[in-house]
Amino acid sequence: GKDETSPVEIDPFDIPIEEKAELLLAANAAALTVNGARFCNTSMFFLREDKFFASTLGTVTEQRIYRAGPNLTVTAVSSDFSDFQSRQANEMAPIARGWEYILEQDMVGNAPMWAEEAVEKLSATPVQPGRYDLVLLPDHLWLTIHEAIAHPTELDRIMGFEANYAGTSFISNPSEFLGSFQYGPEFMNVQGERSTPGGLSSVGYDDEGVVPQDYLIVKDGVLNDLQTTREQAPWLEDWYRSQGRPVRSHGNSYAQSWADVQFQRMPNINLLPYADRDVTLEELVADVDNGILIQGDGSFSIDQQRYNAQFGGQVFREIKNGQVGGMLKDVAYQIRTPEFWNAMDLCGGESTYFMGGAFGDGKGQPAQSNSVSHGCPATRHRQINVINTGRRA
Repeated sequence: GKDETSPVEIDPFDIPIEEKAELLLAANAAALTVNGARFCNTSMFFLREDKFFASTLGTVTEQRIYRAGPNLTVTAVSSDFSDFQSRQANEMAPIARGWEYILEQDMVGNAPMWAEEAVEKLSATPVQPGRYDLVLLPDHLWLTIHEAIAHPTELDRIMGFEANYAGTSFISNPSEFLGSFQYGPEFMNVQGERSTPGGLSSVGYDDEGVVPQDYLIVKDGVLNDLQTTREQAPWLEDWYRSQGRPVRSHGNSYAQSWADVQFQRMPNINLLPYADRDVTLEELVADVDNGILIQGDGSFSIDQQRYNAQFGGQVFREIKNGQVGGMLKDVAYQIRTPEFWNAMDLCGGESTYFMGGAFGDGKGQPAQSNSVSHGCPATRHRQINVINTGRRA
């Protein structure tokens, strides 16, 4: 085997703790210069893992893996203390890079902007419940992809081997769903991969010593493949042979430590940008008469089959007659997974693409945690049900 390292320019563990703390304190101070901003919480997480693997098949691999996760949340409080609103800067996505990524985020320079948005939320218009066209930015959409595409296409969930931790999947039988289930429109392609530089699930070898594959889970809108390990790939043998594909693992095995049993964990799972041309965010917005633009991920809730779900966000802006307008608050949208993706009538091109992700994602019993990235463009979904989550209607 060979050493596969994350693209790291500056090892975060070479940076003194004082320098890290100084940056966080400076970001807090910058946020609190904004009138109405009352509290700011910042943190950063780093991981450096040296992983040695040897199997009785003769595979020997060595890898070094890095992760970096900056966080900033600023809370604004109204002058009469009747309301508070927070803005989490989750466009600073976790990533498999080094200290240079933290510096690129310019937390001190951007903190006042995030604080101003928290303050603006205080006077934002409470959303009127109803059906709206949604334009979803990728720093929001990655979480919807994670919950409503990535989790339900884990093969052990589908086959009932994984049910206790966050349930199974609405995809009940691979032979009925593969090649026929319409996940979304024809331009929808969803890729599983562990090769993107900086991707949190990117590795040279999985934890069974397999070189991971890039593969399409959704191809031209139709369910085309599922996440597999060496144990699971033969479960799909008939489907793979019918497609002229080899029966082999996609390299989606992972264990959080040497002391845990490796099992199927999701790779980086990405909604690919519009293929034919570079659809801009402006174009997505221009064709919306009555809609909402959603930025950043927020709270969410999803059922045991990954079928019914509800998603919040960080910043919501009204779209009227093709123009982005004032800020809304207390917004959450409700989905049923197939209807939601089939209501997507256009997605953004390469220029709107962004890689979000989760530093920690739980699965299994005993529970294990992995890290995963989800790249996607901005998207537009027609006539989605929006509710008001406010403390006061």
